[in-house]
Amino acid sequence: MSEPPGVAVSVAEAPPADSPAKPLTAQRVLPLRRPGRWISTAVVLVLVAQIIHGLATNPFYQWDRFRYWFLRPTILDGLVITLEVAALSAVLGLLGGVLLALARLSGSPVLRAVSWVYTWLFRSVPLIVVLIFLYNFSALYKTLSLGVPFGPAFVSFDESRLATDMTVAVIGLSLNEAAYASEVVRGGILSVDQGQHEAAAALGLPKTYQFTRIVFPQALRSITPNYVNQLIGLIKGTSLVFYVSLLDLFGSVQTMGSTYPGDIVPLLLVATVWYLILTSAVSVVQFYVERHFARGATRTLPPTPLQKLRAGLSDLRARLRKEAAV
Repeated sequence: MSEPPGVAVSVAEAPPADSPAKPLTAQRVLPLRRPGRWISTAVVLVLVAQIIHGLATNPFYQWDRFRYWFLRPTILDGLVITLEVAALSAVLGLLGGVLLALARLSGSPVLRAVSWVYTWLFRSVPLIVVLIFLYNFSALYKTLSLGVPFGPAFVSFDESRLATDMTVAVIGLSLNEAAYASEVVRGGILSVDQGQHEAAAALGLPKTYQFTRIVFPQALRSITPNYVNQLIGLIKGTSLVFYVSLLDLFGSVQTMGSTYPGDIVPLLLVATVWYLILTSAVSVVQFYVERHFARGATRTLPPTPLQKLRAGLSDLRARLRKEAAV
């Protein structure tokens, strides 16, 4: 009989014929030795230790200046602006993406064409170009009006008063985000099994109810991880609003770096750490959102990090007790 994979039974010399055979439960099972795994682990640990040592001991990083700048009011004010721009753009971009996806999937050829052209245009034009174009939009259109095309205008707006730096940044990021979010939402809707659509239609439910209560909740399982990637890209993309005169986190770092050129490296490290904190927080929220929408789709929900830690400690204690018993 062949041995099961992954374990090796310690085989000593055969016992004498007159001695009683040991039961299988009394035989010691040893794990297979994997030298390649241990060598690669050691190499990775050495490299990580060298990187940490270099970061901690290199005076070029100026960690004392990093601590000084990390919680300065200028940096925190820029961080608040980054959060505001990212939050507003994420909400508006997702709403626009849902509308564009529904238009792309509709039976109207006009809606499908407009949605496709919009997505094609804003996925093709760089975000910095969109922001700079909107920032100079008042040079093309002094006023904005609502009325009859080629006819009288009912309401007019002074574009220069409406287009503040915050407005330009949010609109530019939202327009760009909606183009990518539309493809994410459309892919999530298409991932729902066709039988779900047919079952909802067979029940005679209204189209809106079918979408909001049956199709879209199932599509969210596919939409969430993809849209979170877009959201992380949006958080990093807010660094471009500095070019439309909005002092976000990166803009504050750039301004302070120009004023204090000797602190450029610690200031860049401050921005890096804050972006890492923001994206890590989004990743944590993503985990729990995915876990929530996994209900009903999996037999058991994926364990939380705390549950994984408890399970790992329990396994470690069980192994130690087993080793002590042997």
